[in-house]
Amino acid sequence: MTRIDFYVLADDSIEKQHTFACRLAQKASKQGHRVYIHTDSEQHSKTLDDLLWTFSPTSFVPHTTDPSECANNPVYINHSGDPLDIHDVLINLSQQTPDCFARFERLAELVNQDESIKTAGRERFKFYKSRGYPLQTHKL
Repeated sequence: MTRIDFYVLADDSIEKQHTFACRLAQKASKQGHRVYIHTDSEQHSKTLDDLLWTFSPTSFVPHTTDPSECANNPVYINHSGDPLDIHDVLINLSQQTPDCFARFERLAELVNQDESIKTAGRERFKFYKSRGYPLQTHKL
């Protein structure tokens, strides 16, 4: 069963939420996990793609937004489709529950203090809880 971790950020900064997603992806990939970052749109995916190149001046996180390159990179970013060959870690930056979430060992839900993001996060929390998934909350 998928382990679900909610990471609750202290402010409403979308930039800090994105940077935290990059750090989480970096940590998981360094531990040998494959990571899928699920976004809301093509532009959102592009933003994360660009940020993974620049968020840390001393390291690089191999990644792609190209489905044909998904198998060759530890981190895949996309807003649609289902990365069938990734089962380790899903980082959800969308306000919706990804259809493929149950196939992953771990799901990281990133919630900040923006009212719409917080409300959507609460709904996803209720959804997972009602289905019996193990939930952890980390207030950052």
